[in-house]
Amino acid sequence: QVHLVEFGGGLVQPGGSLRLSCVVSGGSSAGYSLGWFRQVPGKEREFVAGISRQGSRTYYPDPVKGRFIISRDNAKNEVYLQMNSLKPEDTAVYYCAAENGPLDYYNVANWNSWGQGTQVTVSS
Repeated sequence: QVHLVEFGGGLVQPGGSLRLSCVVSGGSSAGYSLGWFRQVPGKEREFVAGISRQGSRTYYPDPVKGRFIISRDNAKNEVYLQMNSLKPEDTAVYYCAAENGPLDYYNVANWNSWGQGTQVTVSS
């Protein structure tokens, strides 16, 4: 497992943009698939974006496809989530995740390292 710390959450108006960052420590990020999830109280944690070890493949669920972009910089051991055209329903705590084995990106149970989360609130 690696240690993950998220940055960049905050309050943004509908239609606005926000960029989240996640720093990976305790191992080289290049050995891990990385992802972002989100969770609101009373609901299950849901997959938001995933990226393969070298960044050649990315994955998004339909609710964020075309609005969110995941990227990574293995030299800096960081992963990013650029969120555009934000909607109130994007409000949630956003978590960074890492996994170094075979992976179904969409399945929260497959990921073995998690950050502490950062709050994103979309409201006017």
